[in-house]
Amino acid sequence: MPDLSLYHTVCLGLFVAGTLTLISLLFIAAPYGRYERKGWGPEMDERIGWMVMELVSPVTFLVFFLRSGPVAGVSVVLAAMFVGHYAYRALIYPFRMRGYGTKPVATVLMACLFNAFNGSVNGWGVANAAHLTHAWSGSPLFWGGICLFAFGLWLNLNSDARLRGLRAPGETGYKIPHGGGFRFVTSPNYLGEILEWTGFALASSTFAGWAFAFFTAANIGPRAFSHHRWYLEKFSDYPKDRKVILPFIL
Repeated sequence: MPDLSLYHTVCLGLFVAGTLTLISLLFIAAPYGRYERKGWGPEMDERIGWMVMELVSPVTFLVFFLRSGPVAGVSVVLAAMFVGHYAYRALIYPFRMRGYGTKPVATVLMACLFNAFNGSVNGWGVANAAHLTHAWSGSPLFWGGICLFAFGLWLNLNSDARLRGLRAPGETGYKIPHGGGFRFVTSPNYLGEILEWTGFALASSTFAGWAFAFFTAANIGPRAFSHHRWYLEKFSDYPKDRKVILPFIL
């Protein structure tokens, strides 16, 4: 990342990409998981696809983070938050999947492209932000963001565990999830991820952090609505008072 202007340009690009993604996903569900369908070209094993595309984020983050020279303690904490999330997503989550199938290579490549840009600008931003000094460790934004990230991570992991528990080993098909965040919304795992990256954006208060938080909501928010409609169509006994992604609101 040669200069600040390029950093700002890439961050603006992420906002634009998020806006275009939001508009497109309001009409077309991304073709993986329950929405998998033909016509998107060659496919690959879903677990390998997850590993490949998710590894790009922590690798590019660390490359730009470590190349920036000495970093403050708060920056190391932020780096651990970012890399820790993706280490789980790339190296643990794929092997805990049940009923996995295939994933279009095209969607994996698109995710790799986004993750390369996103990991790069966030790694550079965290390492070079002028305000991320020792004094920032006393900021309410820093600690509030860490707490929000931690809660979002817990909600994400808890929801994933409840979804896995719906299927016995080797079993396929879908059932209605219950308990935890599912008492309130259809997609608490997506809510958890949005909270994670909103918390990261608060804790880092960088342009790249907010660009990533926006893109996350734009990318998985529409999928939560698709899930909600799908459950209502497939299950006559699906809880009618369950919201989509925001408890009691939406």
